[in-house]
Amino acid sequence: MSSPTRRTFLGTTAGLAAPVSAQTQSPAKRPYSRTTFAPAGKPQRLSENLFVFEDTCRVYVVRSGSSAVLVDFGSGKVLDHLRDLGISKVDWILHTHHHRDQCQGDYRAVARGIPIAVPAHERHLFADAENFWRNRRVFHLYYVRNDFNTITENIPVARDLADYSTLRWNGIEFFALPTPGHTLGAITLLAAIDGRRVAFSGDLMHSAGKIPNLYDTQVNYGGSEGIDLGIYSLARLREQKPALLCPSHGEPVSDPDSAISETIRRLTEYYRFQTGADPVEENRPYAVSPHFIAHYQTTSSFYAIVSNSGKAMFIDYGSASGLHFGNFERATAATDRMRFVEHSIDELKRTYGLKGVDVAMPSHMHDDHMNGFPHLARHHGTKVWCYENMVDIFENPRGHNLGCTLGEPFKVSRSFKHGERFKWEEFEFEITHSPGHTEYQMALFTTIDGNRLAFTGDAFFPNPRNDGTLRHNLIFRNHVENDSHLKSIHNLIEHEPTMIAPGHGKPYAVDKAIMLATEQKFRKQQQLFTDILPEGEVNFGLDPSWLKIYPYQMLLAAGSRQKAEVRVQNYKSTTMKLEVSLVGPAEWRVEPGVLKFDVPANSKAARSFEISIPKGWTAAAPRFAVAADVMCDGKYLGQITEAVVEAAVQSS
Repeated sequence: MSSPTRRTFLGTTAGLAAPVSAQTQSPAKRPYSRTTFAPAGKPQRLSENLFVFEDTCRVYVVRSGSSAVLVDFGSGKVLDHLRDLGISKVDWILHTHHHRDQCQGDYRAVARGIPIAVPAHERHLFADAENFWRNRRVFHLYYVRNDFNTITENIPVARDLADYSTLRWNGIEFFALPTPGHTLGAITLLAAIDGRRVAFSGDLMHSAGKIPNLYDTQVNYGGSEGIDLGIYSLARLREQKPALLCPSHGEPVSDPDSAISETIRRLTEYYRFQTGADPVEENRPYAVSPHFIAHYQTTSSFYAIVSNSGKAMFIDYGSASGLHFGNFERATAATDRMRFVEHSIDELKRTYGLKGVDVAMPSHMHDDHMNGFPHLARHHGTKVWCYENMVDIFENPRGHNLGCTLGEPFKVSRSFKHGERFKWEEFEFEITHSPGHTEYQMALFTTIDGNRLAFTGDAFFPNPRNDGTLRHNLIFRNHVENDSHLKSIHNLIEHEPTMIAPGHGKPYAVDKAIMLATEQKFRKQQQLFTDILPEGEVNFGLDPSWLKIYPYQMLLAAGSRQKAEVRVQNYKSTTMKLEVSLVGPAEWRVEPGVLKFDVPANSKAARSFEISIPKGWTAAAPRFAVAADVMCDGKYLGQITEAVVEAAVQSS
């Protein structure tokens, strides 16, 4: 079969994809049938304006005048008792977690127009429950997490209860403390009620030394993840010093400190028995030298450089542990960002004199190293500094399709060029571009307490082969070129550090001999790339995104317009001639229909286009892909790259 001619190519791609056939109108959705089962009993008074009603879970009523907030809802039977408490209006239902016993009656609240607020990291298990059930694996089941206890039908959500946020109502502030354990997205709500600090703790614990069950604490086959997370969450809750603990199952606890301590003790004993390991709560940072503190037991190592003034610079700040990261990552919805729980800062203040986190710098752009940066900026006023090519990834994460991208944008205060030197407090630094593990990585050089340090992220590690070289890694989605690793090792050879602070593991000593041997290994890797891949196409064979659509993820609504670009990296030694056309919904208008441009040898280029979407357009799915069809130097390559589109609600 002959190759398509230019005329054939333009004829088939200048327009958009053919329209799909009209969808059959589905019948109006009917609600689920309802049972007549209901709990007995009446609300019991805990204090002047705090009541508890025993339903499928304990429902707590917080009263202010004739209005109320309900913490969890059970079957909804509590609504029938509120008039007896002098309550004529419910302003909010606040949920601690997503299990059906907490929210199975929410349809009654929806019918009455009562707004519902839910933990931010479990929103999809309320608002998109039906989609969850369409996709939840049952056969080949090794992810045994009890998200099977999710409601059966969607519940409209009026507000997310974001971690560490506050909902203010009639002079009462409900603070959302992240407390994973019973579920991965659970929160505890803390509020001052009738002069006492009250903690509505969901199913984090049942009573002194007890939890409601064990099966909800197992996430992965044979694991004890919820026990470890629960110990950590209980320790953070104890630091909040509540005077009254209100669990979802179990009686209210009037001595929370001793009850929490006993629960931590028993859970720790159980965890050690089952795993032979210590829980994450017992991990601690350590001082490499007086001004240089390392914590290698977090999901990625992070480092605190503490100045004489008590200010700190953090190099990386990811999740509290690999267990936190791994479970939160797997539980995260495709359109959401991973949960982050604060760690280590109080310990650094108590033990090492830290007074504040002034600056945070990422060794590279991967979320396991910097998913705590938005939290630092929001809650500690921390400034983010980084190498210049990371800025757009942090500020516009939808723009890229790279490995391990954090799904939450945050602002960068300052960026640096390759070879730039700067001073922070009494320390002097030099930053270099250090590709290999990813194109978006730095090496940071400084001297602290007499040690010549190199912060290298995930570029280099001690080699278990003991072959006289450093270990490296290769992930093509991260953007790798044939000489990337050589650039990184040359940075080390030039600066001659005596110690490397890696992205995982403890800092370790390094000498010139091992660096030179590693350089030779990377030359061998470069030769292998050339031997394996087609002549003249080595970097094209390493980079899956040499041609890409920017932004990679688009949020589009009917009646809107979106500017986008086709971006190209030409690795050839000759000019590349391109023709590119977007293939997407037939109703869209794309201008220009075909992008025609040249990309000079060994350089980058970009051309923009605009998508116009009709007001009456309805997306065929909430999330779908569009593609770029490509002719290069007269050769038809086809739809070699794509972008993902999320359908947004049309603005009024």
